[in-house]
Amino acid sequence: MTEAHGRFAGKSVVVTGVAKTNGIGYGTARVFAQEGAELAIVDIGDAVHDCGERLRELGCTHVTCHTADLMKADQVQRVASEVLAQHDKVDVLVNNAGLVLYGTEEEVRSFQDLSEESWDFGIAINLKTQFLVTRAFVNHMIERGYGRIVNVSSVTGPNVANPGESAYCAAKAGVLGMTRGLALDVAKHGITVNAVGPGWISTGSSLEGEQVGALNTPMGRGANPEEVGRLIAFLASDDASYITGQLVVIDGGNTIQEYKGPSDLYY
Repeated sequence: MTEAHGRFAGKSVVVTGVAKTNGIGYGTARVFAQEGAELAIVDIGDAVHDCGERLRELGCTHVTCHTADLMKADQVQRVASEVLAQHDKVDVLVNNAGLVLYGTEEEVRSFQDLSEESWDFGIAINLKTQFLVTRAFVNHMIERGYGRIVNVSSVTGPNVANPGESAYCAAKAGVLGMTRGLALDVAKHGITVNAVGPGWISTGSSLEGEQVGALNTPMGRGANPEEVGRLIAFLASDDASYITGQLVVIDGGNTIQEYKGPSDLYY
């Protein structure tokens, strides 16, 4: 599966949030593996080791697995030290971890019923994680004069919103703001920083309502995780060397349509 002549041959890539084989993180790791990358995959759950074994079975010969609570600075720094010790360098960082802790479900609650604890958790898992992980690697990239950082935001927050998801919306909008601020801070150091905004994605976490929403996109389906992974890989490649500080939406055209009901009733 790993190709010596791929776009990422000789590149070391860190991907967070890789504990589900049907999620965006694993799909993204597969894409990078297909293009020759050396991988370091990170998640809070021990299932990250199973994902690493699957990648090895597919031919990715150099993949290391790391567990950490990315909301805790000391654990993030430990993982960063492990990764640099085992890979010597980091060329690409993909901040995908977020939404919920592995093995739990998202809390959906109206803003007026949202506790301070729930708000803080939503911001921490979706925004602080990306801040801490990026901070742990960005100085290394600055010293080397090269780096590609891709943050997984969402259309939810920067473009649209859902009821009961105020904290998530705020955090994902914050990811975009952080992306743009960081892009300016590191642009002269050979580092690009971009964000992707997925819409309805068909993952193991998709709820029934999300699956119905995906069916009512212009394309009539949700994206598969590797479609998101291919966009992330493009932004992380030298093909995107003059793109920075951008949010690239991948939602099958959903946010550009006004009518979002069954298409046979309108078009």
